[in-house]
Amino acid sequence: MENYELIIIGSGPAGLTASIYASRYRIKNLVIGSQLGGAMALASAVENYPGFERISGLELAQKMAQQVKALGAEIINDSVIEMQSVKCKSQNDNLKFKIITEGGREYESRAIILATGTRRRELGVPGERKYLGKGVSYCATCDAAFFRDKVVAVVGGANAAVMSADHLSRFAKKVYLIYRRKPLRAEPIWVERVEKNPKIEIVYDTNVLRILGESEFANVKSQMSNVKSKSKISNLEKVGGVELDNPYEGNKYLAVDGVFIEIGGVPGTELAKSLGVELDEKGFVKVNPDMETNVPGVFAAGDIANLHGELQQIIIACAEGATATFSAYKYLSKNTS
Repeated sequence: MENYELIIIGSGPAGLTASIYASRYRIKNLVIGSQLGGAMALASAVENYPGFERISGLELAQKMAQQVKALGAEIINDSVIEMQSVKCKSQNDNLKFKIITEGGREYESRAIILATGTRRRELGVPGERKYLGKGVSYCATCDAAFFRDKVVAVVGGANAAVMSADHLSRFAKKVYLIYRRKPLRAEPIWVERVEKNPKIEIVYDTNVLRILGESEFANVKSQMSNVKSKSKISNLEKVGGVELDNPYEGNKYLAVDGVFIEIGGVPGTELAKSLGVELDEKGFVKVNPDMETNVPGVFAAGDIANLHGELQQIIIACAEGATATFSAYKYLSKNTS
């Protein structure tokens, strides 16, 4: 079993920044993450991170990772599946943490920084899971190129949704941006961009009720025209359209080839809960301004933490990662075993 002073779980901007600072504090640290860059890596363009007028999220993640490695820390591409806390045999009765990964590796650490971010929130409508990978996507950066000259819908109204609509417009011939409220909640510069884009139509005050396959959509259209359809649903069919709760231009159905769901994320707190870390009413890890949790030796940073609420930005995650490491440094300095 390999031993570290600090293990950082999550390789997004919070986790990578935490490692950079840990190495500079001469803390033996390890980063474990299943996706380099986390949600940041899915951003087609980052325009609000100081020092870069425009950079892709993946490129920014790679630059951060390069700096982590240059300072001597290691990044393991793996997923943590279990964490245990055990008391040390010392006068201070401190905790140590045992970590087991999906790849079968085991590590021990005196302190932990949780930076596991969020996973994509599902819309929760019929057809969403059925057509996942067959037109339903949670990543415009990953899948936009598959929809060249197609018609797509983006569901959501915050930064991620608006940025995805803008990115998709470079490939698709038409993009519907469907939002359940009004106005959009994205940064004004992004709102202005999509409002001026002739390939994007914004559909306000509307929810998607279900996602239909090609045959399902054909059947619906036939029924509306009082014409019988012989179309049968195939396991190979792709998205054909969506049903809306509020008719758009007189029609409650929209013909689309793809649906991109961008309605935020759900905090990945399963590991935190296994250690007895306290969560807030929305499921995020409760931290104080020093990024400390209620469990000694366990800190949290980035989108998983509740400190900055909805302000889930790369620069905020980096700041929290740096703060968490400073707090871990003070904790480790006081609690030697």
